[in-house]
Amino acid sequence: MGPSSFAHRLAISTAFPRLSVGMNESVNIGFLGPLSGPVESWGLPGLNGCRIWVDWLNRNGGLMIGGRRYPIEIKAYDCGYDGARALDGAHELIEKHDIKLLMMLGGDTFTPLRDYLGERRILTSTLLPSDLSPDSPYLIAPSELHPVYNVTGVEWLAKNRPALRKVALCSQNDALGLPSLATYRAAFAAENMPLVKQIQYDADRADAAAIVQPMLEADPDILCWCTSHTPMVHAMTEYAHAQGFKGQILSCTMDQYDRLVDRTSAEFMEDVVFQFPDFDDPLLREKAFFFNQPHVFFEEYNRRFPGTWSAVSWEYAAILDIWHSAVEKCNSIGSGSVLAAMKQLGHVTHAFGPARWWGQDMFGIDNALIGDWPVVTIRNGKARIVGFGSLPDWLARHGDLLKQEMMALGQLWDQRVSRGHGYISQRDRSAVP
Repeated sequence: MGPSSFAHRLAISTAFPRLSVGMNESVNIGFLGPLSGPVESWGLPGLNGCRIWVDWLNRNGGLMIGGRRYPIEIKAYDCGYDGARALDGAHELIEKHDIKLLMMLGGDTFTPLRDYLGERRILTSTLLPSDLSPDSPYLIAPSELHPVYNVTGVEWLAKNRPALRKVALCSQNDALGLPSLATYRAAFAAENMPLVKQIQYDADRADAAAIVQPMLEADPDILCWCTSHTPMVHAMTEYAHAQGFKGQILSCTMDQYDRLVDRTSAEFMEDVVFQFPDFDDPLLREKAFFFNQPHVFFEEYNRRFPGTWSAVSWEYAAILDIWHSAVEKCNSIGSGSVLAAMKQLGHVTHAFGPARWWGQDMFGIDNALIGDWPVVTIRNGKARIVGFGSLPDWLARHGDLLKQEMMALGQLWDQRVSRGHGYISQRDRSAVP
């Protein structure tokens, strides 16, 4: 849990004898996420990254507990982005495979599992801190602070491209989109950037032209896709290109951006802003980093799983890295002991440097890690980090504004628990049929 990560320790571990006692028993990790369908790019690439991490660990002796080493096995279940399938998958992973950690994308797939996982005290990770609440004490968000990190892209644009003022944005009506919409609205309000068009849409039956055309008609400087699924991000971006849009595009993710460069043009995609870097980025070499050498992970990933790198390729593996450190710290795989070990130091090194546990004010529990987050643009067809924004600093200045916007969309933890993730304030509904 200190500055030394698993990958860093691997560099010296080969100099010492390995203890093989216990190697016939495995410690099982559950991966319950979208391995197919429209949300696949936020699931399957993450599983691929975990496979690399597990191979690294097992080649170097496995997980050390009580003087014995155990191999790690990943047990995966494809739930798409469907709550009923997720519940079936959780039953199978827990009851058949006795998993010690369950990794999920979260959102609408976590809601049906909340009580079941809580009763069994299964340590569960989500990529969506908006899932957190006091009634889920074993749910953690140690890797991704979605959607709060999106404020850094807006802040960077306001500082570096101040001529861009008018914003048109769109968002899915689901547990991925609504918190993102609230966050972007707060971020733009903090910079006094007016919203000239807001559209909410059903991700299951959305049409890019029906969403983007009204946004274009509002004559914006910035088109913001919030946290839309990858196929929709591509469709909306291609539509904006076909209509001759010359302004700024801002999106939470831009997975497979190289395909968009090919389908539109390098000129059109130049300076698109999003939040997820490639791990061969020079600026990551300067960060205190959980993999120690992110470019090595990036190279192996692309060699083994070419053309599939996405926003989540590293995120689930980052969770495993933090979990691994906590297990070896407390000498246990019990949920309570591991969670206590994670929290003991208060500060943890996450993907982009030092972070601390946070979330009480927004989510009712300090189970999310918060620190710096990168701002990424496309330069000459390649994603490049242009800066890092401090989420603690932004929240210190504008946290009340974010809380107001979350409340307006029913996304505070008490609202979600009582009304469900799908609640939408009537005054904010502007859905596309």
